[in-house]
Amino acid sequence: MTAHPAAFDRVADPLPPSAAPPALPEHAEVAAAISYLVEHYQDQPSLEAVALRAGLSPHHFQRVFKRWAGISPKRFLQYVTVTQAKRLLVDDASVLAAALETGLSGPSRLHDLFVACEAMTPGEYKACHERLTIRWGLHDGPFGRVLIGGTERGVCWLSFATDGDAAALEAMEHEWAGARLIEDPALTGRWMARAFRIDGNGDEPLPLLLKGTNFQIKVWEALLRIPFGRVVSYQAIAEAIGNPKAVRAVGRAIGANNLSWLIPCHRVILGTGIVHNYRWGTDQKKKLLTVEATITEASHDPGVDDAA
Repeated sequence: MTAHPAAFDRVADPLPPSAAPPALPEHAEVAAAISYLVEHYQDQPSLEAVALRAGLSPHHFQRVFKRWAGISPKRFLQYVTVTQAKRLLVDDASVLAAALETGLSGPSRLHDLFVACEAMTPGEYKACHERLTIRWGLHDGPFGRVLIGGTERGVCWLSFATDGDAAALEAMEHEWAGARLIEDPALTGRWMARAFRIDGNGDEPLPLLLKGTNFQIKVWEALLRIPFGRVVSYQAIAEAIGNPKAVRAVGRAIGANNLSWLIPCHRVILGTGIVHNYRWGTDQKKKLLTVEATITEASHDPGVDDAA
């Protein structure tokens, strides 16, 4: 993405030697750069400008940032810009206004950015949220309280209400801002039964409505291929999508999964075997893995008599 030419006029002049940033550990340099990009995304700062803030040469900063963040500074700035534009579009801003407000030169720049990051145009994103109706319900399931929501195209949300009903609903409202929400526990109760195989219809998978970047959807598709009762490493998922160096980016995509259990992100653990980093809590992740392992072991035990 080429930076908006006017943005260079708003980037601070190079710091004099006396005001140069002190030497910092690499993670602190990257953290400072991320903060700068988030605060100054409207300026669309160049690689050179951000590297200067980190006190590194552009070439070295590019390598350090990608090693710690998993993506390039340019790609990170693109995601920040798109995130802000999405909020503006949901709040009824025009595509032109959203483009200018985020520091881009015009709608064509925002169009290209959306297609690259969201696999849809700004207009399609805006229309999707304006017209979307999500029916939702809260239910007690085999693994605790669950919020499930979906549209006529498929289930778009399934989360464990580990922090309470209100927090779960607020998270869904935030993710699907602009959509019309209708409480419909009768319908969502049927989805719950199918999702957790409560009524014996587990062989017929629920249709899913996914919203994410091309990279995220590749990761989620890889998760769907992990067999029940098995676990894999983040590295294995990165290799499965043909990008073995993108382990950190894989971790972020897994953390962005809105369909717990249905897209089994709980089956991904550290290569050392440690279970950690689950959006709905490590204890919940351990519970899911324990239940799956127990069911799998019992199904392979010739001494178990199902009729007993």
